[in-house]
Amino acid sequence: MKVVVQYFAILREQRGLSEEMIGTASATPAGLYEELCARHGFTLPVGRIRAAVNGDFVPASTSLCDGDTVVFIPPVAGG
Repeated sequence: MKVVVQYFAILREQRGLSEEMIGTASATPAGLYEELCARHGFTLPVGRIRAAVNGDFVPASTSLCDGDTVVFIPPVAGG
């Protein structure tokens, strides 16, 4: 399937892109993030990332569908 992936903060810095369309066999956001870690060398573990699919925050085990937009959001600091 093909999904649009959007990156923010450190993930955008590490990838060098804010958005891309990719082909994946991963069925969940967690699986997709682990696949992307292997491809791009992301340093944050999957447990530290929040995922949103089509604009809604979702559990890491949510099923992905062809054409989904997946956003990976790292922890934010500030006050």
